[in-house]
Amino acid sequence: MEIRQLEAFVAVAEELHFGRAAARLHLAQSPLSQTIRKLERDLGVTLFDRSTRSVALTPAGAALLPHAHRVFEELELGRQATRAVSGEVYGTVTIGFSGALNHRTLPPLTRAVRRRYPQVTLDLVAGVLTGDGVVQIERGALDLAFVALPLDPSPRLRSRLIAREPLGVALPTDHPRAGDESVDLGELADDDFITIPAASGSGLRETAMRACIVAGFRPRVVQEITDPFMILTLVAAGVGVSLVSDGVAQIMPSGSVFVPLAGPPTYLDHAIAWAADNPSPVLRAVLAVADEVMPTPS
Repeated sequence: MEIRQLEAFVAVAEELHFGRAAARLHLAQSPLSQTIRKLERDLGVTLFDRSTRSVALTPAGAALLPHAHRVFEELELGRQATRAVSGEVYGTVTIGFSGALNHRTLPPLTRAVRRRYPQVTLDLVAGVLTGDGVVQIERGALDLAFVALPLDPSPRLRSRLIAREPLGVALPTDHPRAGDESVDLGELADDDFITIPAASGSGLRETAMRACIVAGFRPRVVQEITDPFMILTLVAAGVGVSLVSDGVAQIMPSGSVFVPLAGPPTYLDHAIAWAADNPSPVLRAVLAVADEVMPTPS
């Protein structure tokens, strides 16, 4: 089995079309078909069901595909390792982040990495909340994710605190407490709340819910939405109020205000998380940069 055969197989398996796969590989369709037929003869199996209208993986083809992907992943890691020996850092790191909640923490890291390692590509995936980020790291879909602490214990997962932000409340500008310097959370017990869905595994939601319970009430949730900035937009529209970290005070949309909570602060703990067994030297380089630009707060 040759690398070029595996390249041809993966292209057809992902495109499910010989013409598109040939164009992707900069080949004519006939040599590509011959390469696939030779691979099938060598393996003694049929990898694709072909018809005049469609191409589909056979069970044998579906079984081969993840192993073919791993071959190319290992080749890429090998290239990265050889460049690392000469002092050059090269490759891709996939980073998940939630959006508005990371507007203070993501940019310093991405700017520093691009300045330090111009050969590193950062693949940024937006809309990744804590629960989803952990799952994607453990599946290998993400190398690094911005998450909220605490995380459920996992032998594969590593995390490090990078910032602590006190909770406050986002209020519509016509709310009776919108002009106050601070607000006691218990005074909002009768308000309608907008939150991130419970099923999303959001650290912000869990922290906010605990704060409300400590304040003596369970919030009446009237709207759930996964995008933190859209939550602020709904607050501005007068749908309800929402507990958020003070990092969003700088990006409040028109029609809304951020008011700190009175009393001892409740913190949202921001962290980065990664898989302990991820062998990527590029990830290690990015983590080292993160140590410099986002040190663990005292």
